[in-house]
Amino acid sequence: MNLQNEEFEPVWAAGFMSGTSIDAVDAALILTDGVDVLDFGPVAERKYAPDEREILKQAVAAAREWNWQGAPPERVFNDAKNVLTSTHGAAWEMLMSEWSGPSPVIAGVHGQTVLHRAPGREMKGETLQLVDAGALRRQLDIPLAFDFRSHDVSEGGNGAPLAPAYHAALLRRLGTGESAAVLNLGGVANITYRKSDGSLYAFDTGPANGPIDEWVEGHGAGTHDDGGRLAAAGRVNEGALRQWMAHPWFDEAPPKSLDRFDFNANLARGLSLEDGAATLTAFSAEAVAHAIRGFEDKPSHIILCGGGRHNPQLVRELKQRCACDVKTAEDVGWLGDSIEAQAFAFLAVRTLRRLPISWPGTTSVREPMTGGELLP
Repeated sequence: MNLQNEEFEPVWAAGFMSGTSIDAVDAALILTDGVDVLDFGPVAERKYAPDEREILKQAVAAAREWNWQGAPPERVFNDAKNVLTSTHGAAWEMLMSEWSGPSPVIAGVHGQTVLHRAPGREMKGETLQLVDAGALRRQLDIPLAFDFRSHDVSEGGNGAPLAPAYHAALLRRLGTGESAAVLNLGGVANITYRKSDGSLYAFDTGPANGPIDEWVEGHGAGTHDDGGRLAAAGRVNEGALRQWMAHPWFDEAPPKSLDRFDFNANLARGLSLEDGAATLTAFSAEAVAHAIRGFEDKPSHIILCGGGRHNPQLVRELKQRCACDVKTAEDVGWLGDSIEAQAFAFLAVRTLRRLPISWPGTTSVREPMTGGELLP
């Protein structure tokens, strides 16, 4: 994969991300030419209120029940789009209140993933991110790039992960030629692996926070395992862990992708709250370790970003199970909570300039693929 292209003038761009954990809208500004990252602007986080989160969760549940069969649940989807428009608009206002520089020339919005199906042997994949692009474009009053995944999926790719192009730019800024990996711990874990020869590969490794959050919330113990305390108090059920890791998905060759609910909290049924949290946490880490064992050129270090790096027990499990140095985004000077928002600012500029955003080594698409729709 080669990100280099003809030279372009750098521009300030905004990016927005709402992940499958459904906790907040993240927003960020970066200065980029679509190849390199020249500077970083402010970031903002607009947490979802409980009622907003519930509306988005209802949209996810309705999408799973619908599963592309028959008429889509438009009312539920429209309610979710209204929440997304208002919360993204609020995140934009928060971002701009911290900014006194030039106006961004474009924004990139991911939307809320409510359903994702990886391609199979005899069928193409499907992916759906909810967003009312027109309404949000009017709120921001700048050009808007959106729907970044559909083109890749229509051409036989997984449509995920999409952050590797940005991860590669960040690794290039670090100025090291060593093999390295960036691991995003959201609802699902995805890894970007850069070999020492500069070649880039990316795929979903397995679940991350999603099943843990679902398990904790299902027991009325909060929305997530705060500080990893429940997992730290429990015991890993090694038998269950071996059984979960025997799932055929882990033997599939990458690139590959997951829906947030391909692995869920039902795996831990029958375990105590603490033991279930401990075993699900170990499962997320072991899935990453399994992926790394398949690399020809073991990465010298893994850089953690996303919400999962705030879970000390998950980080401990990763350090114990992965045979390489594990660092957090902050250890290398990155803003770990904002990397995906920054990534969609980066992808928006690549969309504006018709540069590829996915490659055979990142989504399994046949050739480098442009993507994203643009509202100018």
